[in-house]
Amino acid sequence: MNRTRMIVALALTYAVFAVLLNSVGTVILQSIESFQVSKVAASSLEGFKDLSIAATSFLLAAQLPRFGLRRAMIAALGLVAIACLAMPLAPGFWTTRLMFLAVGVAFGVTKVSVYSFVGLLTEDSARHASLLNLIEGVFMLGVLSGYWIFAAFIDPANPAGPQWLHVYYVLAAASLVALVLLAVTPFDESLVDEPSAASGPAPGAGQKFAEMVALAWRPLTLSFIAAIFCYVLVEQGIGSWLPTFNRELLGLSAPMSVQAASIFAICLAASRLGAGVIVRRTGWFPLVCGCLAAMAILVVAVLPLAAAHHGQVTRWAGAPIAAFLLPMIGLAMAPIYPALNSAILSSMAPREQPAMVGLIVVFSALGGTTGSFIVGHIFAAFQGTIAFYVLLLPIAALAAAATMVRRRTMR
Repeated sequence: MNRTRMIVALALTYAVFAVLLNSVGTVILQSIESFQVSKVAASSLEGFKDLSIAATSFLLAAQLPRFGLRRAMIAALGLVAIACLAMPLAPGFWTTRLMFLAVGVAFGVTKVSVYSFVGLLTEDSARHASLLNLIEGVFMLGVLSGYWIFAAFIDPANPAGPQWLHVYYVLAAASLVALVLLAVTPFDESLVDEPSAASGPAPGAGQKFAEMVALAWRPLTLSFIAAIFCYVLVEQGIGSWLPTFNRELLGLSAPMSVQAASIFAICLAASRLGAGVIVRRTGWFPLVCGCLAAMAILVVAVLPLAAAHHGQVTRWAGAPIAAFLLPMIGLAMAPIYPALNSAILSSMAPREQPAMVGLIVVFSALGGTTGSFIVGHIFAAFQGTIAFYVLLLPIAALAAAATMVRRRTMR
């Protein structure tokens, strides 16, 4: 019973963070509208979110087992609830930055805890990959629902109005529900803080941090980190700026721009939920290579259609085909992240996984910030299609890094 309830609690917690973390694109659009900030300033929101995730994961990942994974998630959800309540009570761009800072710190703690719990809740690599894909699929469903939740609070007649900030009351309530569910679900976490027979007594905080740094310098880990960094750079580069792309390049209204971006989340969710079945048949490397090839083809084929469109759109019947085709890159993109993560984590002992997850979160966060920064600055300086064409470079780099990971794991 506790195992099932814990899986539900982890999924709900992850879904809450999915809505908040992936609202950056919507909040960028609304900050430009409501707070009259520039695109360059708005792109800093990704940095406040991702750099706080990276710093928290790097500094605390190896120490969380001692504090308690479940207690850490409860504290993180409490912080998120407070940050959400601050948004409508003290509206402003700096409040928005601080909200994403708090969400980033909380997610840095939560992701390490959730991924570590997956190792505790499963007995072999197949079940590990299956549960990880399930939780990441729920995350994508949270992303999808987030677009529609935010769009429901945007006034089409006055998109710059403060009504959209009321969505944060709903998100604060959802955070508190997840907090209560975790609080009433005890679980044995001793394995993640258990020293191995060869290592003797349990290492101290300094030694655990040193172990994580040493882990980062292994050749296999370096190749894996490069792959993760490039993947998240592409995903966040598209996800964060797709609503603005829809608004400024395709001429969609503000609510339609956010709703159209939800197609990207639908594709991510559907593909990630199905990836657990596919990866068992193909193996992770052929799946990743096929996905990368499909991503590159979609970018090259669809962006010329977007560049050819002109005019404003207020009804779905008049929306250009690019508004529907470009987000479908999520179908090809989604299986890559969990496939790479599961390949690494399922081969490690439970006590080593928090440190590895910490590295995953750090470099995922850095990749996300870099992607949003690059796309935002190119978007401000050139046409929006140019910004998305640039993402072909990290797609190629990801293919090279995944190949190196494969070669080193084969050895």
